[in-house]
Amino acid sequence: MKYIALWIALAGSVRLLPAQVYGRPPILRDVGIDQKMGAQLPLDLPFEDEHGRAVTLRDYSGKPIILALVYYQCPSLCNLVLNGVSRVTRGLSFAPGKEYEFIAVSFDPRESAPLALAKKHSLMQEFGRPGPENGWHFLTDSGTSAKILADAVGFHYTFDNATNQFAHPSAILILTPEGRVAQYFYGIDYLARDVRLGLVEASRNNIGSPLDQVQLFCFHYDPSNGKYSLAIMNILRGAGLATVAALAGFMLRMFRRDWRPGGG
Repeated sequence: MKYIALWIALAGSVRLLPAQVYGRPPILRDVGIDQKMGAQLPLDLPFEDEHGRAVTLRDYSGKPIILALVYYQCPSLCNLVLNGVSRVTRGLSFAPGKEYEFIAVSFDPRESAPLALAKKHSLMQEFGRPGPENGWHFLTDSGTSAKILADAVGFHYTFDNATNQFAHPSAILILTPEGRVAQYFYGIDYLARDVRLGLVEASRNNIGSPLDQVQLFCFHYDPSNGKYSLAIMNILRGAGLATVAALAGFMLRMFRRDWRPGGG
């Protein structure tokens, strides 16, 4: 199973077309992600949080959300995903529970609140500083809610009876405060710039700084690779406007210098 987890992490998580799955292990042929940008999540699905309380995703709406679909007894890949979230959010100035929420949802119906709480405690130690306890949420579901949620965001996984484990992709999602899919970030290591800009953009600029607005002008989210890349046209337009403004200023200074009172 470690081979399978490594294969997924290295090969990427975008779901492949049938012609592209040749050579993949059979257990992985239905594993991957179908992007559903802008999809509205079913916010009223029932879950339990790490303390065994009945909750829904709507309880966490109103702020941008980082969502990770994992299972807590995963021997490798899920830990890498969660550790990747811990590393990238540790470097953000945004406070979990204030500017954004982080939600991990277990898609293993055999898992329950004690496992979720143990995983949260482990991640809090990894985070290394106080603050995220009220903004990090670890949910479980003994029914079908997690599967419905996974289908809603195009996250496809399968259970391997031979190993008693799940094969699944590795990714995190950014959701808008209303619970719509805004971005997918693939793999196990996420760029702080991308996650920050994703949260700012998902919030419709309700969080962040003026510098973030400048960066959003210069970078745009590319769904094909799940990253922010340079927005060349925006940069060229900005450079063009700056050039026109500089020329206009120069001409105005020349006109003022050449102008003489009472001159014709």
